[in-house]
This record gives sequence, structure tokens and C-alpha cells, in this order.
Amino acid sequence: MRLLLVHPSALMYSEIFLRLEPLGLERVAGAARDAGHQVRVVDLQVLNHTDLQREIVSFRPEALGISLNYLANIPEAIGIARRVKAARPGCFVFFGGHSVSFVAGDVLEQAEGTVDAVMRGEGEPAVTSLLQAVAEGGVDGVPGVVTASGHGPPPRMLHSIDSPRPARDLMRNRGRYFIGELDPCASIEFTRGCPWDCSFCSAWTFYGRSYRKASPEAAAEELGSIREPNVFVVDDVAFIRPEHGDAIAAEVERRRIRKRYYLETRGDVLLRHPEVFERWSRLGLRYMFLGMEALDAEGLDRFRKRISPDDNFRALETARKLDINVAINLIVDPDWDAERFRLVREFALSVPEIVHLTVMTPYPGTEIWHTEARRLTTRDYRLFDIQHAVVPTRLPLEEFYRELVRTQAVINRKHLGLRTALAAGRVIVGNLLRGQTNFARMLWKFNTVYNPERQLADHRRPVRYELPVPRHLDVGDRRQLYIHGRATRPRG
Repeated sequence: MRLLLVHPSALMYSEIFLRLEPLGLERVAGAARDAGHQVRVVDLQVLNHTDLQREIVSFRPEALGISLNYLANIPEAIGIARRVKAARPGCFVFFGGHSVSFVAGDVLEQAEGTVDAVMRGEGEPAVTSLLQAVAEGGVDGVPGVVTASGHGPPPRMLHSIDSPRPARDLMRNRGRYFIGELDPCASIEFTRGCPWDCSFCSAWTFYGRSYRKASPEAAAEELGSIREPNVFVVDDVAFIRPEHGDAIAAEVERRRIRKRYYLETRGDVLLRHPEVFERWSRLGLRYMFLGMEALDAEGLDRFRKRISPDDNFRALETARKLDINVAINLIVDPDWDAERFRLVREFALSVPEIVHLTVMTPYPGTEIWHTEARRLTTRDYRLFDIQHAVVPTRLPLEEFYRELVRTQAVINRKHLGLRTALAAGRVIVGNLLRGQTNFARMLWKFNTVYNPERQLADHRRPVRYELPVPRHLDVGDRRQLYIHGRATRPRG
């Protein structure tokens, strides 16, 4: 079967700070190709809708799948589905991905027959069963499938994340993927899932608090096959199991693989296993993303981070000693007043680390969706991008955005302004000599992307597709939030 897979356009923050290869979609493509299907991929982060239309005409797909890891992309995806059905009425159109798994039935209803199915759960084990069922004429019994007829059996989980391998060769314009100065940058997965249960996050609810590890041999083999000099490790929390991080490092050392790495982890994991991160710093670990989320104990307790402010600050000191550059994430509470924004600006200027801000957003699949979402001021999918306020703000909305952008601008001048450009001259020149312009471009784009007028105008756009009204759910039994209901027991 001819299968065309599509990743939607980039979101607001991806216009500046990063643009990551769609690793999940590449793995789904790999699974379908391994099963004998003809597969092509269009990533609208680096291509455009004209390219997609040309691909539809030339490839004549029998099935088209759209990845929806982000709620904000759902209206665009429904629009694509409508155009595909108009051009190729017989094409089977389906959605899949993290975010759409939590609102599958509502999205099907909103698509008004232009989407044949939504696949809930992990895509790799689902896509081959789905395509076989499409060929045989009926998909209602496929695990994880949702159609107009209702839900099929529960979705299946991969037994091992060693395979399928991502079909990176199907991607065009790979040089457009980057994260900060790591330009270009590929992505890789060492583990999948998260055993923590932060109230604002849906990673643990999607995977049922399971946690799986790639074998060190498979991880290093895939890493050695990546052409890019820079690699982003997409794990929700890197090196939870120190023996696993050490085992991959040993394979990387044995194969003499040299890359520069960016990864995400927690402060308490870094404090427990600094020797693992030190070993990886010798292998090329240059950047680390730490989700501190809040500066005070009250905020950390609210988000159920299960870490103290003191431990977060100790983790920053540890990273500095290892010469690893840290990007800190703080969650902006819509209840912040001007004084709280001022204090955050002071903090951001007082530390050497990059400070990144995201706006607290109740997402379907998170616990706060059921505790905060009844206060929603909008249900426009496009505003659920962690850069817009979707619950009431203490400050008038216009003033809230002014304070938010003012704070982001202070951080931008500190890390992405002219002084940074001069200090990073060698990096920029080296990237330009290799034909890489992503990092250089991001230094000058902040004011065109982040401004209060643009964010306010986004609230005034006509709304066609809206999130469902949250239903009441007693989150005392958190298993009701799970997509994959039976958690996989961690090995080792």
C-alpha cells in the first residue's frame, strides 16, 4: 500500500529556538516500510503545503496519516484531511499521535467524515495492523482504533523500543533541524516513558507510568548511523537508571562515536548520578534541559514535582562543575502579577543559565485538565501551545502578555542578542561554512515572533474547531487517565 505520512507545521516557539526532526513519525514510517508498504513523508516544519499537494498528486497515496503530538495542530490537520478527501476520495485518512489520543472521538466528529480513523497510543505497533485492516476492508477491530462506529480494543505497546529503526532517509531538508547552536541536529530515543506523575504533564498518563529502555547495543548502533554531528536525546528524563546510561556510554566509547549532545533530565536524577553525566560530558554532552518549573516550594508542590528548590539549585551547581550548559524551564502561572514577573526577571539575570518560560496550560491527558479546565477562557486548539493563556489571568490579558514578553525579551537579550552573536562568532561562522543558517537566523527573529499584539490578535481569530468540554473525572484513581492502561514493568 502507498502510505503518505505528514507532520504539521511548526508551532510558535519552533520559529526561533528549535526545530526537531519528527522522530516518532520516522519510526512509524520505518514500521510500515518493514511490513512491505511504500512510504513517503512530508514534514511541514521544513516543507510547505504546496510540496504536500505535489506529493499527493505524484504519489497517489492509498492511505494518509497525520501526526498530532500537539493540540495546536489539529485545525490544520483537519484542513489537510478535507483537501485530501476532495482530491482522492478513496484515500484512507487517519490521525495518530500523543495529543489526539486523548480527544480522538471529538476530533473525528469535528472532521465530519473527512477522517476515517484516529489511532490512540503508540504508532509503531498500530500502523501495520491498521494498514492490513484497510486492505481487508474493515478497521473497527484494530487495537487502539477509534472510528465513527466507536472504540476498538485497547492500544498495544511495543515490547521493545529497539525497533523499528527510524526511516531517516525518507526525510527532506534534514539540515533544517536544529536546537540552539546545535545546527544541524538529529534526535534519538534511549528510553520511553516516565515514572513520575507531574500534574501538568501527560507523558506518564499516555504510557501508564511505564518505562522502557533501548538495549545499549541498539542505541549505540543507531547513534553511529546518524550523519549529523549533533544529537538531541528525546527521553522525558535521561539516565534515570545509571547502569543503562553507563552501558550506552561504554558502547559509544567502544565504537568511537563523537557527537555533541543535548538532553532533558531532572535535578534529582543529576544529583543522584553525577558520574554518569560526567562520563557523557566527556563524550560530548554540551547542553541539558532541566524542568525546574517553579522557584519556590509552593509552586513545586502544586505541580507535584517531588523535588525541593534547594535540590534544584544544587543540580545547577553540579551541571556548572561538569561544564554542561543548562536551559531552565519555568512555568508561568496565569495568576502571576507584575511583581512576580519582576522577580523572575531578576532571577534570570542573576544566573548564567538560559531561562525558558512556558505558560501553564491544562491539556487533555493531564491531571490539571480535570482540575483547571473548567475555568478555560478559550477552547481554541490553536492557543494550546504553552505560549498563550487559556485560563483567567490575574492581570488584564494585554498586560499579562506585555509582562510575559518583557520577561522573555530580557532573557533574549542576555542569551540571543548582539553580544551573544559576537561571543558565538566562531560557532556561527562554522555553521555558515557548512551551509547551516538556523542558529544565525534565530538570533534576530525574537521581536518578530514574540510580541503582545500578535498574541492578543491570536485570541481574536475566528474559531472553527474547539477542544471538548472537560468531563468530570475523579483523579483519585489516576489509572483512568491512562491511554495504555497496563503499565509495562521496568526491566533491570
